[in-house]
Amino acid sequence: MHPLAQFRFCPKCGSPRFVENNFKSKKCEECNFIYYFNPSSATVAFIVNRNGELLVATRAFDPAKGTLDMPGGFVDLDESLEECVVREVEEETSLTVARAEYLFSIPNRYVYSDFEVQTVDAFFLCKVDDTGSFQAKDDVAKLEFVKIKDLDPNKFGLVSVRKGIIRAIDEGILK
Repeated sequence: MHPLAQFRFCPKCGSPRFVENNFKSKKCEECNFIYYFNPSSATVAFIVNRNGELLVATRAFDPAKGTLDMPGGFVDLDESLEECVVREVEEETSLTVARAEYLFSIPNRYVYSDFEVQTVDAFFLCKVDDTGSFQAKDDVAKLEFVKIKDLDPNKFGLVSVRKGIIRAIDEGILK
């Protein structure tokens, strides 16, 4: 099912005459408003300690509860990608990001409350000053450092994160 099929009423005037305009938009036949369904932005943080280990989170909630993940999350209104990754790392780990280097992005589908959110996940290599003072918070059940050579991408529950781990290893970003 196309994500736009979930929208039955015009968000501007409430009319049920909200019809497909093209692949990425719907148009209201009452007020002529055109709604483009664009992906939401999200961030993912790779944090590597001095021992070459990656900080890995265990998800506390669905989607993919109990699977591995990386710190990160959705970009808030009026927030840049860089501000988001810094905020999300602090919210989920108590760590302070000193520098965030953009690496690449991967599209994803994130199902939340039975609603599919199309996202573009921006991956960052994050430098933190003190990797010893982390604490699992927010929607993270557990945090641990894992040797990069021991990472199993299949244990990561979100497709984009799994693909990001594989890409970062293949490209030598995580070594």
